[in-house]
Amino acid sequence: MNKDIDTISLRCPEPLMIVRRELRNLNKGDTVTVTADDPSTERDFKLLCMHMGYTLISQSKEDDILLFKIQK
Repeated sequence: MNKDIDTISLRCPEPLMIVRRELRNLNKGDTVTVTADDPSTERDFKLLCMHMGYTLISQSKEDDILLFKIQK
């Protein structure tokens, strides 16, 4: 299962809190795709994955929009 999460216009710590809550509700192997525009999410999501054992499958940036794909 893949869940899409739009955090455009939200600022730290809201995107991190939303993504963390959603990942807790998913099964192992499920993914979330996150759209964000807060530059701190690059650091936040890398640390989330490292500390919680999730996999940051991909990360990209187009203009000011960041796109992350994280697997539980």
